[in-house]
Amino acid sequence: MKKYYALLLLMIPFIQLQAQREYLPTQEDLDHFHTTRTYVVLESNPLSDYNFEIQDAVKKFWDITEYEFIMMKDFAQKSADKNASFLYLAGVSFEKDKSNTRYKFLCLSLGGDHISIDDLKDVANIPMSFYGVDADHYAYKLGIMVRFLQYHVRLITEQHKIVDSNVYNYYNKNMADVKGKTLYLVEDEVAREISSEAKIRAIYPGEVRIVDRETIKELIMAEDENAVVLHKVGPEGKKQNARVYKILIGAADAKFYYFDYHKVNKKNPDAFLSSDFKKLARATK
Repeated sequence: MKKYYALLLLMIPFIQLQAQREYLPTQEDLDHFHTTRTYVVLESNPLSDYNFEIQDAVKKFWDITEYEFIMMKDFAQKSADKNASFLYLAGVSFEKDKSNTRYKFLCLSLGGDHISIDDLKDVANIPMSFYGVDADHYAYKLGIMVRFLQYHVRLITEQHKIVDSNVYNYYNKNMADVKGKTLYLVEDEVAREISSEAKIRAIYPGEVRIVDRETIKELIMAEDENAVVLHKVGPEGKKQNARVYKILIGAADAKFYYFDYHKVNKKNPDAFLSSDFKKLARATK
C-alpha cells in the first residue's frame, strides 16, 4: 500500500514513505511519459465493476499515449519496464494521519527500477473512494477521471511551474466559470437539510439537478457541455473525523471547477454542504 505525507495535496505526486523524500515529477519525467505505452491494470476479479467501467472509459477517452490492458498478476513484473506507464487503482494511506484512514486512488505512474510497486513514481493521481467503499459508488465516474488525469498531465507538461505550487489553488480559479452551467448531484451525496432542488435554490441561484448515478454516467460519457458533476470522496458511514473531499468537474472539459474538503462531525456530515453552495454563490455573482 502506498503511503503519502498527509499534508500534501492530492493531485501532486506525494512523498513516498520508503524514500522519505518529496518527489515531484520533473519536466523530463513528464516528457518521457508521453513516449510510453500505458498499461491499464485490471483487478483480479474479471467481473468487477471497476474492470468493466475502466475498460469502457479508456477505450472511449484515452488518447495521450498508446495503451494496453493487463491483469493485476502481470503488473509487478511489467512495472520494471522504463518505457511503460501504468494506470491502476491503489490503496493509499497518509503518513502522520493518526486516524490511519485508507483510500483508493486512481494512479498514473512511470515504470522503471523500484523496490516494489508502491515505489513507482506517480505522474498524477486522484482519490476515488475510501477503502472498502463499494465500487458502484465511484466506478460510474471513471470516464471523467480518465479524462481529468490526461488533462492534468498535459497542463503540467506545458506549465511545469504549477507542479511547484498549490495546484488546487490553480484549479479553484475556475470557480466563477461554473456560472451558466448545471450542477448534477446524487441525493445521498448532498447534506440532508438541503437535499432537494428547492432547498438548494434558496442559497445557490444556479441550476442544480438531483439525479441518479446512471444519469451522471450518461452525462460524462456524452461529454455534456452544460454539465458539471460532483465527485465526493467520503467514509460512507465507515469512519468519523475523516476527511470528505468535494470536487466539481466539467463533463465536457474534464476541468476542476471547485475543490474543498472538511472533516466529518455532527455539524458537517459526509456530504456536499450548504457552505459549499454559498461559496459557489459568492463566486458566481
